[in-house]
Amino acid sequence: MPAWLRDYRRAWLAGDLTAGLIVTVMLIPQSLAYAMLAGLPPQVGLYASILPLVAYAALGSSMTLAVGPVAVVSLMTASALQPLAQSGSAEYATMAMQLALISGGMLLAFGALRLGFLAYFLSHPVISGFITGSAILIAIGQLSHILGVRAPGSGVLEKLSALLAALPQTQWPTLVIGMATLAFLLLARSAMAPLLVRAGVPDATAAVLAKLAPMLAVVVSTAIVGYGGLDRTAGIAVVGEVPRGLPQLSLALPDAPMLELLWLPALLIALVGFVESVSVAQSLALKRQQRIVPNRELLGLGVANVASALSGGYPVTGGFARSVVNFAAGAHTPLAGVVSALLMSLVIAGLTGLFFHLPHAVLAATIIVAVMGLVDLDSLRRAWRYDRADAFSLLGTALGVVLLGVEAGILTG
Repeated sequence: MPAWLRDYRRAWLAGDLTAGLIVTVMLIPQSLAYAMLAGLPPQVGLYASILPLVAYAALGSSMTLAVGPVAVVSLMTASALQPLAQSGSAEYATMAMQLALISGGMLLAFGALRLGFLAYFLSHPVISGFITGSAILIAIGQLSHILGVRAPGSGVLEKLSALLAALPQTQWPTLVIGMATLAFLLLARSAMAPLLVRAGVPDATAAVLAKLAPMLAVVVSTAIVGYGGLDRTAGIAVVGEVPRGLPQLSLALPDAPMLELLWLPALLIALVGFVESVSVAQSLALKRQQRIVPNRELLGLGVANVASALSGGYPVTGGFARSVVNFAAGAHTPLAGVVSALLMSLVIAGLTGLFFHLPHAVLAATIIVAVMGLVDLDSLRRAWRYDRADAFSLLGTALGVVLLGVEAGILTG
């Protein structure tokens, strides 16, 4: 039994239940959006938001880390699999599960070998540059959904060229709903919390409510498109039918040729996910004088990825934004994650029909606003003042990711 469960206090229950509910409201649009970013059907993002949360709660050391689909790992999944299979196909989904399984197995092996100390030796400028470059790459990739056009291309230059060529075919109703969502989310990020504070809402509550703006955008836009039939009359692309029901448990073991194709991207996903999770977990733990055990984090993230593979998901890790909301909403233990998993199960079991008219442009706007916060110019300024070599490694990694691709970029760094 985990230590947090053995020593659980009744006074923590209200905070854990509240945080679990709030994180679920935030997790629903993110799961759908990040699955789309990974090139997977939307329900796969929901599948990856159930068992991994429970698995991490059993072995992880952080009391407030929120595990699940995240933007950078979703991009790495797409980058690894799109050259190998057609996005959205059954073969692609199977390979995503295998990628999670291999990544989880590597993390478990690292944890068993007590290699958690390696997190302290990985270069911060390289990781920061990688995440910054990935954020730029993700944002550019979502512009086609905002414009309502097709813009194929593997590299950023090809994609930008395709976007320029497709501008005359811009789908104006899609552009309007996408830009309106972008404007609302940006305004909510900068102004909603101060407005709520002026209205008498406590600072912490206002900050949490501001983070729930994407869910409000999803609800309003889905209602507008569904009520007006804009998917039929105006041609707005929507999510469509999302299968109802909990995922079937299965184990898709990779054969030797597939293992040869997937081991390197799985290793990079494992390392980047581990460093990102530990960084978030450490920063939150310090605020409560708690301690993070890197070897336990390796085991927790490893078993979370294996659980995701078993339940039809794809690679997962700890998310920054959700973890901050989880912390601010009053989570005391990983029970908050278990509550989120139970609520997500209810959503998948009976409420997926509500997502039919959800516009792709709204999910794209949600992704763009989420990744804008990952562009880390402060680290570049600090590195430039402290050590130019660090600054150049950060810039080189970011440019490598943008111009050469995810794997080449991080290996260059």
